[in-house]
Amino acid sequence: MTVVTDALAAVCLLLGAFFSFSAGLGVVRFDSLLSRLHVVAKPQVLGLLLLLAGVALRLRDTGSASMLVLVAVFQLLTSPVAAHMVGRAGLRTGKVDPAQLVYDDARPGGRPTDDA
Repeated sequence: MTVVTDALAAVCLLLGAFFSFSAGLGVVRFDSLLSRLHVVAKPQVLGLLLLLAGVALRLRDTGSASMLVLVAVFQLLTSPVAAHMVGRAGLRTGKVDPAQLVYDDARPGGRPTDDA
């Protein structure tokens, strides 16, 4: 059974490292603030959760696993809030081009989509 859990831990660690690396690569490669914000918020969180799952599987300790669950919960709670605040700050400081937005919730009434 330990071989199976070690293999599963290795898969989780490798996938987590891949998603975290892709988040870092996306920050370097993407040009707009909102694109960078998306690539940091989504794959980075998934990569961290996979890394935490791999570490928990590898350690096989209840105390360590409970601490890793707390780290995962706090990451899931804070990452969307931080991404939202960075997006709002970018919109308010002019770092986001309003012409690229389909609908702008920051403006009163927003801007309807061109398709409707």
